[in-house]
Amino acid sequence: MTSNPLLGALQAVLLPDGTLQLEDNSRNGKQTRSSTLLQQEIFSAYKKDRRNWLLFLGFSDPGVSLPGSLDFWRRFSALFVHHLRLTPDLEELRHLVKIPLPEQEVAELLETLPPMIGGEYINSRLMVAFWSALTTSFTTSIKKFSGSVAEYIHHYSPNSHLLGRIYFHLVENKDDDAPFAFLATYSTRMGGHGQSKHLPLKYALQEYRDDSTKLLELLTTVYEAAKESALITELLESDDLFSPLAWTSGDAHTFLQEVPLYEEAGILCRIPDWWKVKGAAVTLRISMGEQKPAMVGMAALLDFSPRLMIGEDEISMEEARRLLDEVDGLAFIKNKWVTVDREKLKQTLLAYEEAQKLTEQEGITLAEAMRLQLHSGTELLTTKGADMLEIGHGQWLQSVFNKMVHPGKLPQVFTNDRFKAQLRPYQEEGLRWLSELDNLGFGACLADDMGLGKTVQILAFLNILADRNRPGKKTVASLLIIPASLLANWEQEIEKFFPDLRVFFAHPSMHTPHRVTPPTKKNLARLDLVITTYALAQRYEWLNEHKWNYVILDEAQAIKNPGTKQTRAVKKIPAANRIAMTGTPVENRLSDFWSLFDFVNPGLLGTSKEFAAFSKGLADRPDGYGRLRRMTAPFILRRLKTDSSIISDLPDKVEVKSWATLSRKQTVIYQQLVDNMAELLESAAGIQRKGMILAALTKFKQICNHPDQYAGVSGYNEKESGKFVRLREISTTIHEKREQMLVFTQFKEMTEPLANFLEKLFGRPGLIIHGSVPVGKRKKIIEQFQSDKYVPFMVLSLKAGGVGLNLTRANHVIHFDRWWNPAVENQATDRVFRIGQKKKVMVHKFITRGTIEEKIDEMLEQKAQLSADVLAPSGESWLTEMKNDELSDLFRLQ
Repeated sequence: MTSNPLLGALQAVLLPDGTLQLEDNSRNGKQTRSSTLLQQEIFSAYKKDRRNWLLFLGFSDPGVSLPGSLDFWRRFSALFVHHLRLTPDLEELRHLVKIPLPEQEVAELLETLPPMIGGEYINSRLMVAFWSALTTSFTTSIKKFSGSVAEYIHHYSPNSHLLGRIYFHLVENKDDDAPFAFLATYSTRMGGHGQSKHLPLKYALQEYRDDSTKLLELLTTVYEAAKESALITELLESDDLFSPLAWTSGDAHTFLQEVPLYEEAGILCRIPDWWKVKGAAVTLRISMGEQKPAMVGMAALLDFSPRLMIGEDEISMEEARRLLDEVDGLAFIKNKWVTVDREKLKQTLLAYEEAQKLTEQEGITLAEAMRLQLHSGTELLTTKGADMLEIGHGQWLQSVFNKMVHPGKLPQVFTNDRFKAQLRPYQEEGLRWLSELDNLGFGACLADDMGLGKTVQILAFLNILADRNRPGKKTVASLLIIPASLLANWEQEIEKFFPDLRVFFAHPSMHTPHRVTPPTKKNLARLDLVITTYALAQRYEWLNEHKWNYVILDEAQAIKNPGTKQTRAVKKIPAANRIAMTGTPVENRLSDFWSLFDFVNPGLLGTSKEFAAFSKGLADRPDGYGRLRRMTAPFILRRLKTDSSIISDLPDKVEVKSWATLSRKQTVIYQQLVDNMAELLESAAGIQRKGMILAALTKFKQICNHPDQYAGVSGYNEKESGKFVRLREISTTIHEKREQMLVFTQFKEMTEPLANFLEKLFGRPGLIIHGSVPVGKRKKIIEQFQSDKYVPFMVLSLKAGGVGLNLTRANHVIHFDRWWNPAVENQATDRVFRIGQKKKVMVHKFITRGTIEEKIDEMLEQKAQLSADVLAPSGESWLTEMKNDELSDLFRLQ
């Protein structure tokens, strides 16, 4: 049996630092009823020994179904165990054994990588590291094991047999009547000393002529194989096993089919390479898109041509029919041996004839052609041979997709002088990619890691679109749909990077009075972009009255559930093309993946029902994961902060301002405080005035954090605080990638509400440090955070956590509220950004739009004299020296 993605609560998760951990997602850490005993045993082994549990997994029963992520690592570890068992002289080598990585087999395994958390970090280099770790696990444990290696392996896997001393060899022969030669050999040490030598098995009869017990011991693996093989039984009974044999193609075919059986018994087989590569059979391959179609896009009609193939060599129908005259087994054609299964070959030829008739029709759309790659040929052909059909890209289509998955090969595009940003090289590649997809009429999913600048790439693309002459297209502006919490972020980024963008915010908070008048068609013709939110996209029917140039989604995971009203409303909006932006891995859950692509390129993955059937079939055909990945790769661009191609292009520390908006409750309370302060300032003076201003600053900060902090009550409803909403969005992405973060606040009373909120979000507790935590206990908390066990977050009060701590496991720092002293904030950030940090650090500075937080941030940006050196000794006291009218303007809510 293979993996069942729906079975059990246990899943393997790869952390960004390369640590592989198991997560039990059932309630209260207990296995669900659907879990198997094996999953419980695996989890127990993991908890007992987190360094060596993977070796235990490799010995586990492959006949018991496991969740997809766990099954992948079982297949990898089982590959190690397989090569370990087949290592010559393992008994003598023991802890000195070195097992070379089988690169081809590992590459094939990577092709079947299922959706899993951290799967984006898995590559050939990482697999080398895990292979080395498995070797270390074995050598360490066998050193402590007092018995033989055979007993060790039998202990973990009773049905497994260690490689014996018998070897089977099959080679090609030049004799037409007997084109193959077979020889059995054995390993021996001449005189009992020196290096092991291989001799024909007949010499064993001489070596052990006086010791039948040793001869029987030598032949143990052969007798084990004979239990399942009539061929080996016959060779033993006739004593032919001890002589070189000339074999017909039929004998060789029988032998080759039974090789896995022999190896399972502990016999190492040396066989021709052509059998190993699985290219020794006649297949039907349909090549689609040899020539460039008359039009582009998913509706483009592609040419397609069927071919009969042996590996990479094409054969004619006549040659294939001649193979039908052969008996089942092996036949020699095109200077190579081919497997002949007459019944399968008949079906393949029928499928070929049916495919030839289809070439006479008009053609097949690109969307249909790509969908065939998921469902093999059963959607195209009706004959039984359809399931043996290979779908391939023709020359034009292959060249297009090659460029899409390697955007550095695409032609350069240029923004005009109205665009103010200087793009990094990888961002320029992203712009080329978006531009090329636009030329081809394909939708795009820009899925760059958080902090790599998706917004600036989209703005650069909008700059390109604004300059393009698009004759014949009845389009108006593009439409951008975002979470309400990102309105201020987009407003700031547009003002900074593309201030000439003609943009209209379709959101009440961006207008006075607070209502939106839908733009007319005439007005839309003068706009480049309309921005609205997911919530309003369901309510504004006028969005459906226009065919937009592009509909662009930010935080596109908002439409991951295809059944919600929000998703249906967004997908219904007419557009010439579409772009989805997301910082979370898009392939972790297949149902989410379908919904995203149903927006980006509708129809590419078929209907929801069709894709569900495909996903269900992956339990028995894990190679489908590779087909899905190859099919969608041209339309997804995801770069990671860990990518070697961009890591040198990034600063070690990326600081971003994260804008939040006040909730209705926050707005009312904030305005009340502003009104009260205006009256008090008129009558206050001296020390009383300074104290009142500093107290007011604290109150404003508390309101911006959460109304319940200002009121001194518990509850902390997320929807009542714009910062809590923004924190959820950032933390969700961090959790999807199993990264770690520090959250700084200057208020001790905020640490517990923040920790409670984050614990629910991450599904596991974090840690807290504030002034009341004893110094001795802080050391243990830090050790816990820095350990290999995944602790997603730590909440710290700014003064208690700002100095003397080393917290380099985290790669995100969130300043939930501002100290307005760069020196103090930087000191806190340096808990992460210091010697020992191997990851790029993201610093998120929360600012509430339209409040005192935004205005003071602007002042710090503009006034060079308010540098870290000036502010460090005085903290926020410089604000008390401002005049009343300046303070009133500072406090005023905008």
